[in-house]
Amino acid sequence: MPLTKKQNFLFIILLLVMVFLFLVNISLGSVSIPIKEVVNGLLSQKMSKESWEIILWNFRFPKAITAILVGIGLSMSGLLMQTLFRNPLAGPYVLGLSSGASLGVAFIILGTGFLPTFISSFFLSNYGLVLASSLGSFLVLMAVLLVSQKLKDTMAILIVGLMFGSFTSAIVSVLSYFTSAEKLQKFTFWSMGSISNLSWNEISLLSFFVIIGIGISFMVIKPLNALLLGEKYAQSIGINYKKTRFLIIMATSILAGSITAFAGPIAFIGLAVPHMAKLLFQTSNHFVLFWSTLLLGAIVMLCCDTIAQVPGNDITLPINAITSVIGAPVVIWLLVRKKRF
Repeated sequence: MPLTKKQNFLFIILLLVMVFLFLVNISLGSVSIPIKEVVNGLLSQKMSKESWEIILWNFRFPKAITAILVGIGLSMSGLLMQTLFRNPLAGPYVLGLSSGASLGVAFIILGTGFLPTFISSFFLSNYGLVLASSLGSFLVLMAVLLVSQKLKDTMAILIVGLMFGSFTSAIVSVLSYFTSAEKLQKFTFWSMGSISNLSWNEISLLSFFVIIGIGISFMVIKPLNALLLGEKYAQSIGINYKKTRFLIIMATSILAGSITAFAGPIAFIGLAVPHMAKLLFQTSNHFVLFWSTLLLGAIVMLCCDTIAQVPGNDITLPINAITSVIGAPVVIWLLVRKKRF
């Protein structure tokens, strides 16, 4: 289906807004760098101050790239889940992946006192937390995939995912009850989410997983359009429903699981952005929604991160707080709008 002139125009506008916010995100912070200098630095030209170059390449640029990866990954996960379950309030974490990741990190942070010192010191490092989070998400993923092969009803998979989430959350609560205040504080900071302090190796690994997840998502665009009319309709036109459902769950798990592992659980982006794309483009065609969701996810995440930096101040707010402030009103408005019409 070809794009309309209006849709082409909106895509160009969104692309320009994303580039502008990318430059603004790098420019603003505790130390402001003129956008002209940012452009010069990105084009490998000499910047006026050496300190600006250090800030640009060691802190701001990696963080902006991470914001884009997180934004597009979570937004696409949300779109997939909302279409699969035909539920406007489904998000990337409905399968319990976030809870599984939290459980893995909770075991490491809250339970390292029972491990030898050299082992606990490794797991408490950035790579150790990423490994623990990935293992937690992977175990929940395997459990959900195993159950999905036994269940025909898609809504039953949603309930199973929620039950896994409740179960892992209960274990985290028990661990939190018996741990020290210092370890509990560290776990709380992780649960607030952070897209800073990622090394280039970590960003490269995150990029790999996001590209794989986006690639699988692109493969199921046509089946997603069919799923809007129901499972039986999709099967009647030759869609292999079980295979499609497996690919959707796999793509969501790769995207949401890897992002949670590297950046922590980040709320509302996956829930709100797909609705923003549908409202802006006034379509249910997933070829249009695929690209618009990617662009809007990057834009919203860059905007949230820019606000979280509190430009001109040394304070950095938790990214989860900002995404919730923006995402929650969007979801409430959608509920009110749906009830009204």
